[in-house]
Amino acid sequence: MFDNLTQKLTQTFKNLRGQGRLSEDNIRDALRDVRLALLEADVALPVVKDFINNVRESAMGEAVVKSLTPGQVFVKIVHDELVQLMGAHNDSLDLSARPPAVILLAGLQGSGKTTTSAKLALWLKDKEKKRVLMVSTDVYRPAAMEQLVHLGKDIEVDVFPSSPGQQPVRIAQDAVEAAQRGVYDVLIVDTAGRLHVDGEMMAEAQALTAAVKPVELLFVVDAMTGQDAVNTAKAFNDALPLTGVILTKADGDARGGAALSVRAITGKPIKFIGIGEKIRKGLEPFYPERMASRILGMGDIVSLVEQVQQDVDEDQARKMTQKLRSGKGFDLEDFREQLRQLERMGGMASIMDKLPGMGELSAEAQSAMQDGKPMRRLEAIINSMTPGERHHPDIIKASRRRRIAAGSGTTVTEVNKLLKQFEMMQKMFKKMGKGGRGLSRLLGMNPKSMLKGGLPFR
Repeated sequence: MFDNLTQKLTQTFKNLRGQGRLSEDNIRDALRDVRLALLEADVALPVVKDFINNVRESAMGEAVVKSLTPGQVFVKIVHDELVQLMGAHNDSLDLSARPPAVILLAGLQGSGKTTTSAKLALWLKDKEKKRVLMVSTDVYRPAAMEQLVHLGKDIEVDVFPSSPGQQPVRIAQDAVEAAQRGVYDVLIVDTAGRLHVDGEMMAEAQALTAAVKPVELLFVVDAMTGQDAVNTAKAFNDALPLTGVILTKADGDARGGAALSVRAITGKPIKFIGIGEKIRKGLEPFYPERMASRILGMGDIVSLVEQVQQDVDEDQARKMTQKLRSGKGFDLEDFREQLRQLERMGGMASIMDKLPGMGELSAEAQSAMQDGKPMRRLEAIINSMTPGERHHPDIIKASRRRRIAAGSGTTVTEVNKLLKQFEMMQKMFKKMGKGGRGLSRLLGMNPKSMLKGGLPFR
């Protein structure tokens, strides 16, 4: 989401770090670059002005000018201001009300409310161990009601039945009563949206709010709408007692301005961030400090470790470790399992911005790494091999490579690139298996070195 902003800020800070000391001119130039980067990222102008003024006030102090590492101190100032801008800390959902705690989602049509309802329901079910009921009050789009029922079956969360001929407020009230009878902990109400803000939509949202008295009224906004997201957020905040924001489609081709502007404009915290369309790995709590680190190219190791602990098969990882220590080596079966583990974690796109130093990569390299298709094609090639070939890659000569390419719908060149990449990984795992410094070197790899030899598909 912040690719362009991260690249521009990374370059600005790199120039600063090269300075032995900072003068008012250095700081003024750096602030101008930061200001332009924020404006290009679609951050609201009033927010940019306040942000730059706050950074300038801190940066002109003696702590920066007299510091032995003035560039690093300046970066820390920007980091801390970003954290404050986005809310300082994560605001969790307030579910302390007498069950069922009602969560109402509001927003424009196309913002992702229905998908987010399912993501949030699954998160509450898995993380908070809550019994959740969902209901759709979007009587204008029968497809939205059908979609919620389908998603509910997929994640094994109950959906209260509703139909286009009913009144939205009546649906919501009946759902509350059903949730009380069924002893549900949480009721999620998915509301109707419009293509733009209008009085009828706001009146309906206000009536629903008055009828079900939600403990959480969350504004769902598409990060890809840029500056319009801020204007829409202000309109909803003026009309409804919002308690927070969920930012969706954060992995898209977005400039990121919404994430940096919404809280400043509305005063309401961003509680969750939606990534991708996958229901099971598509919603994360929003931590301002972690997001600020991502924006500045520092990565987010804490979130990455949490993701690995949650998604990586511990038994499989233990078996891999034992295999390496026994000296049996790393084969293509293992390589395929690593690809599947990565897919279970949400793919490369879900971990890229959590890796330190990614802002130094070119936009082309980042795009190539985020694309999920190459991963699937890699697995298709391995699946096209015989068990003997996967266990003994050395036997894969020219004729076998042609057969594998034909069977996987790829080219011999792509097969050759996969085998080359596999050989590199095999060497690294051999070092790890010896118990030497291989593992520490691997974990400390610069992202640029990960691209050495070229990505298999671009």
